[in-house]
Amino acid sequence: MRPGDEGAIVVLGAGMAGGVAARTLREEGHEGPVLMIGHEPTPPFGRPPLSKTYLRGEETLSGWLVSPEDWYEQNKVELIRATAARVDVAGRQVELDAARPVRFAKLLITTGGVNRRLDVPGADLPSVFQLRAVADSDAIRQAARPGARAVVVGMGFIGSEVAASLTQMHVQVTAVFPGAWPLESVLGAEMGELMAGIHGDEGVELVARDQVVRFEGAGRVERAITREGRELACELAVVAIGIRPEVDQLEGTGVAIDNGVLVGADCQTSVPGIFAAGDVANHLHPLFGRIRVEHYNNAEKQAKAAARSMLRSGDSYQYVHTFWSDQYEHKLEYVGHARRWDLFVVRGSANDRKIVGFYLMDGVLKAAVGLDRGGDPEIDEQDELAAAGRLIARQARPDPRALADEEVDLDRL
Repeated sequence: MRPGDEGAIVVLGAGMAGGVAARTLREEGHEGPVLMIGHEPTPPFGRPPLSKTYLRGEETLSGWLVSPEDWYEQNKVELIRATAARVDVAGRQVELDAARPVRFAKLLITTGGVNRRLDVPGADLPSVFQLRAVADSDAIRQAARPGARAVVVGMGFIGSEVAASLTQMHVQVTAVFPGAWPLESVLGAEMGELMAGIHGDEGVELVARDQVVRFEGAGRVERAITREGRELACELAVVAIGIRPEVDQLEGTGVAIDNGVLVGADCQTSVPGIFAAGDVANHLHPLFGRIRVEHYNNAEKQAKAAARSMLRSGDSYQYVHTFWSDQYEHKLEYVGHARRWDLFVVRGSANDRKIVGFYLMDGVLKAAVGLDRGGDPEIDEQDELAAAGRLIARQARPDPRALADEEVDLDRL
């Protein structure tokens, strides 16, 4: 262990959430040792551009750094480039693969997620990519030459954004996914059909209700074979079938795990003094129950809440979740959280692809989605989704007819 580690706050995970937590600890006046453990070579940054502007070569990551690179030294936050093997709860230390263990007084888990692998023959062929780190985005960009053919496996948010970016890079894209529509599992069939139309208009070939069962090629990927017998020629493939929370270091430690690290409203785990935030945290939300959210806005805001909870107990994380996705010139925005609903109400024109959709369950508004409807609900209080967020926060039961009527001010419901 290192001298002085005994009283340290240790942040395990040096991604977006970890970086925000370290910065918040200093902003909140914590003067004790702060150590951050992570294996990525870059300082903590936000990942959204990796599937969009950075992938297309339109933007560097400098504007997405949580803090400038020299901030950590200036603020006495030690970055330890290492892979954590295990958290020793009894010994209050993090065991590292190739270095001495690091002791902690309090620990914040921000390990994020690990890409789910497509376990099929040929998945390890060169030019079959996944996307999580900067190096992945760099490799995809290098392979995505104009005129190349690409297969994208999965049409969740990462798959949809990669399909859009590759198309904008003049790559011919075929997308294979198990559902009927892109993003259907999150946004539902109505929104999924709209997104399918957008991708189709841009030239993406959508292969729905199918899956890749193997990749073939001599020395590099040359084709993808699907369950239904399709042979899809390609020079590259991107597998985007989601992530699993990275909790391997916590197995058998007594920290409760179930689809991530279970935390309460104060972001604390089942073990006092150990907290979690970001993609890895399955948190207890006052409106939505137990949820695990894999989006930028949650990583930022939950990391702040966790850092504050580590310094003073009693703070509760009650953020009404939001996220966004840019695809081509279109912007999707979402507020709330709904995995089940019994009514979907549309405001606006589906034909014009400019709508707000409302998800209700038993009459209660749970979430809303906007497609090309203007402002940012995070900063514009007049935005329709911001107003929907206020309705969601008070568990409103709005009249569906009023939700659909564009003349009705949502704040008056």
